[in-house]
This record gives sequence, C-alpha cells and structure tokens, in this order.
Amino acid sequence: MAFQPETTLSVAALVLLILARGSDAGGIAIYWSQNGNEGTLADTCATGNYQYVNLAFLVTFGNGQTPMINLAGHCDPYSNGCTSLSSDIKSCPAQGVKVMLSIGGASDSYSLASSEDARQVAAYLWNNFLGGHSSSRPPGSAVLDGIDFDIEGGTGLYWDDLARYLSAYSNKGKKCFYNNPPCQYASGEVTNLEDAWKQWTPATPASKIFLGLPASPAAAGSGFIPVPDLTSNVLPSIKDSSKYGGVMLWSKYYDDQSGYSSSIKNDV
Repeated sequence: MAFQPETTLSVAALVLLILARGSDAGGIAIYWSQNGNEGTLADTCATGNYQYVNLAFLVTFGNGQTPMINLAGHCDPYSNGCTSLSSDIKSCPAQGVKVMLSIGGASDSYSLASSEDARQVAAYLWNNFLGGHSSSRPPGSAVLDGIDFDIEGGTGLYWDDLARYLSAYSNKGKKCFYNNPPCQYASGEVTNLEDAWKQWTPATPASKIFLGLPASPAAAGSGFIPVPDLTSNVLPSIKDSSKYGGVMLWSKYYDDQSGYSSSIKNDV
C-alpha cells in the first residue's frame, strides 16, 4: 500500500531543516519510494539532480508497536525484501548523494508515548538504519546517512527528545524536519514567503534550511510554484540567507512527470 501525502499537502512551501554542519548550499532533496513507476533508487541517485534522497516512509513505530517500513511497490518488508535495496543505497555516495530514512508520513500508525519511548525509537533507528548493529536491518548492510521527520500524524510530543537521542549517537548525522507551518506564495507576490523565511531562519537551530515544494501541480492540493516564478522571484529572495540550503521536492514520481528538478537545478 502506498501512502500519498500529496493529498494532505495544501501549502505553497514546506520547510526541510538539516540539523547538521557541512551541508553544501544549493542542493535538491527528493522523496522516493511511494510510487512503483518512479524508477529505482540507484537510477534516482544517478540522475545528477539530487543531493539527498529520502526513503519514504517508516510508517509504524513508537508506543510499543513493532516498527514497519512501507516503500510501496519497491519491496516487501514483510518478507524481508527491502534488503535488496542495499546495493542501490551503497551506490549513491559515489554519485554525491546522501540517502536518508523518512519517518512518519500521512498515516496514523505512529506516535511517541514518552521520552523513554523516544529513546527506544532512537535506538531502533540507530541499530536498524544507521551506524548500529541488528540482525534484522530492513536495508540490509547498507548504512543510511540520517533521519527525516515527516510528522503529519500522531501528537506533537517528544519529537525533540527523539532528535536529541539520535544526536547522542552521532553528532555528524543529519536530522530533517518536514511539513512545518506553511508559508504561502501567490503568483507574483513573494512577501508572505519571504517574511516566513526571515521568521524561521534566525530562530531555527539549523545550519541549512531547504524550501519544500510540490514537484508538479498534481503532487499537492495547492502550492505548486511554476519554474519562472521560482527562479525569478522566490529563490532570489531567500538565497542570500546564510542558512539557505536548496529545495526539497515531493516526489520523484512527480518530478519525473514534470522535469521540475532538471528545470531548476542550475538556479538552486
């Protein structure tokens, strides 16, 4: 079953926060895996368009539940089939691409019950996807580069605890947050988005902030920014920020249909 967060996205711009040092400015992050017609992960990394790929999603975790990943038609986690992605994941660093796990999505099967629950989830993520050890790692022996928080359901409690527990394992790891309060862009009018950017960037303890966007009009209920508007009006208004890192797109499937990343990559 594929979870389709595009049905819940009705904002012009979402914010992806990279809580780590050393991220290069001007990159594109993409969500991959919620459509079987978007190509392989290895092919995604080899496009030359992306610096980050988020595997979407770990949809079940927390509150005593057995964690479960859902990568739609790409693999079957119930038969341990997602270990087949290991070679694809390992191919991405050679292309200059970091691969991250996105947790959450548009489902109601995850939540954190307490700080201790957050600690246990952090341990699971570290041992099963990052630099730890487990006999049942969903991606096999491949080690991912970080965790993306796409928290659309559950409660707003204890996510900061989860981020801190993950940071305690490795301060070089990357933690990203997606689906934050919207900043609306109207055609020809960048003021609201620019004001939201100026509000977020000084107050956010992140080294790089990415502007999140639908990759095509079909990818979200609203909020698509045409390429000329993005490159001529939006990006020039935020690129001078020292925290500007690039843009994040939902998703690889829609990007394939629109060619959005290819059209904007030289301006990002």
